[in-house]
Amino acid sequence: MRFAKYHALGNDYLVIEPGEYRGEPTRAQVRLICHRNFGVGSDGILFGPLPSQKAAFAVRIFNPDGSEAEKSGNGLRIFARYLWDKKLIGAEEVPIETAGGVVRAVVLKHGLAVRVEMGRVSFWSDAIPVAGPRREVLNEKITVGGREFTYCAATIGNPHCVLPMEQISPELARQFGPLLETHPNFPNRTNVQFMKVLDRGNIQIEIWERGAGYTLASGSSSCAAAAVAHRLGLCDGAVTVHMPGGELNIEIGPEYDIRMTGPVTKVCEGVIASEMWGASLIS
Repeated sequence: MRFAKYHALGNDYLVIEPGEYRGEPTRAQVRLICHRNFGVGSDGILFGPLPSQKAAFAVRIFNPDGSEAEKSGNGLRIFARYLWDKKLIGAEEVPIETAGGVVRAVVLKHGLAVRVEMGRVSFWSDAIPVAGPRREVLNEKITVGGREFTYCAATIGNPHCVLPMEQISPELARQFGPLLETHPNFPNRTNVQFMKVLDRGNIQIEIWERGAGYTLASGSSSCAAAAVAHRLGLCDGAVTVHMPGGELNIEIGPEYDIRMTGPVTKVCEGVIASEMWGASLIS
């Protein structure tokens, strides 16, 4: 089975074409492929290109725990770059269907960067979803691990919990991220961003990604956090998001339509050896 590996600010994905696979990978097989000791190792799998009635291409996004993600900003930049590398697209903007809606991507700087029109952010509880009566989920209280946080929730096709804070750290994300991801407030689990506003044009985030864990960078998390900062009046419409893996540029429209621009790096191409499947599947 052939694959291509790319990373976007340290958030790495494998692209596997359906023709390389009989049917689709099972949850156990995804976990094995993504495992960094027993498999190739990645933050997820981009399964495509697939046919679509809504766009030029479709892609399915698998998390390393075997679950399926609705949308991934970094994954979509990588997938667009892969299509460009395969000469399936050129310099034109291309629509791509995901489980979280259709986005539009364009490859820039001879493949080194990609811009994606990610769609519209919503803060409404029924769209995210968040438990309880229908409302915009802004500056609510939540308690996990004996600590109370103030959080906002948002969706850009996948769910996010954004916690504005004065100080953030990787340790904070690793300790409280998994507790927030699985909190009963979030019926479909959630991505988590611990956010520090630096100034009107810059924020810093630490990320706990649903189904993946602590992550160096996340495109959809950057979009959600920037939108929350703007919605709270803390940032303007152009925001640079600083993460351990690097920076993304986010532009927020008047209706919270989001445009994301950031780098993509090709790592390698390879073939998964058949004997790997003889290893014990990761539980």
